[in-house]
Amino acid sequence: MSWWERVTQWQERHGFAIDLVVMSLSAPLVLLVAWGINGSRVDALLAAGMWVPLGWRRRSPVVAVATVFFFGMLCLPLNGPVFFPGAVAVPVALYSVTLFGPVWAHRAAIGSAALGSITLGLIFGIEQLTSAYGSRASAVVVTILTGGFTLALCVATWAFALTRRSRREMIAALRDRAERLETERDQQAVIAAAAERTRIAREMHDIVAHSLSVVVAQADGGRYAAAADPDAAVRALTTIAETSRAALADMRRLLGVLREPPEPRTGAIPTVDPSSTLAPSTPQPAEHDLEQLVEQVRSSGVRASLVRMGTARRLPPGMGLTVYRICQEALTNVLKHAGPSPTVTVLVQWAARSLVVEIADDGRGASAESDGLGHGLLGMRERAAMFGGTVSSGPRPGGGFRVRAELPLPAAPAA
Repeated sequence: MSWWERVTQWQERHGFAIDLVVMSLSAPLVLLVAWGINGSRVDALLAAGMWVPLGWRRRSPVVAVATVFFFGMLCLPLNGPVFFPGAVAVPVALYSVTLFGPVWAHRAAIGSAALGSITLGLIFGIEQLTSAYGSRASAVVVTILTGGFTLALCVATWAFALTRRSRREMIAALRDRAERLETERDQQAVIAAAAERTRIAREMHDIVAHSLSVVVAQADGGRYAAAADPDAAVRALTTIAETSRAALADMRRLLGVLREPPEPRTGAIPTVDPSSTLAPSTPQPAEHDLEQLVEQVRSSGVRASLVRMGTARRLPPGMGLTVYRICQEALTNVLKHAGPSPTVTVLVQWAARSLVVEIADDGRGASAESDGLGHGLLGMRERAAMFGGTVSSGPRPGGGFRVRAELPLPAAPAA
């Protein structure tokens, strides 16, 4: 910021005090000059009436210019063709009301100034005509010169003030736009943070709910089988350990992306200590990992199978994770609600313009009551909706429960 801009800002902040000080310091000189012209108190009062309102030219520009012009019009018949020191207040008041006042006020002010200029020119012309050495031609010349010069001075002052007013309005508009953009940026940051929190919560729900369901199923089965078949208990404990390690690795990978945010003012990215241990960066699960997911569920005692139909194609970014999470959540619900020894089938069907994923079981999940605390089905719908897909769920004919997700795909390439 330059020194001129700093001075301008300081002047705008303390404009009323500056005007009062300047008016108070210059008023005695103006009153003395007005008194010295004719030695009349009326001249001093007229000068005071024109000069004192300038102290309020910023705070109340309309009142100030009306007062100045009123006393100025009184000076014309009382002083005649004599230079009056209070007349300097007329262009100052016109400039102030144009810069700080409403539009109608400065338009009325320039009209009044033009009328006063014409009146002043006529007074000078009449004085010249009635003088001993005056003539009609000289009176016309004096009228035109005096009125034209005064009118030109008022118009120039008005035009300069209009230029300053336009600049002030432009600066105010730019400041308002910058503030609105800053507010919009903050709102976008809040929305993005909320969306990211929702995504992380959805991922953590899928990871924790599925892994804990497998752990609970294995723990219950191992507890009942421990007395009759110790080897089954060992296998159950092995599955629990492997599932827990996998869930812990997924949690570390998910939470490892949470870093210290950038500096809000500078946007600088904080440095990371090389000695610190970061979570390993492993790929997110996708559609081709469904075999491993089904095998994990099968190891929990559920008769699970995977059926693929059609020709697999490359999925858009993120859709493979959506397919995996939908299957994971549906299989988790089978472990939680389907009852003992269910049979579940995961069908992945590649159509020409869509990918259909169906998870169906023959358990008693259709009659199971929800505790109202889960967000599994809602999370499935949200994931599918991000790609324009749909998810339907409910009991199937013959018993059991079925979840069906359909995700649109780009057209298959020609053979």
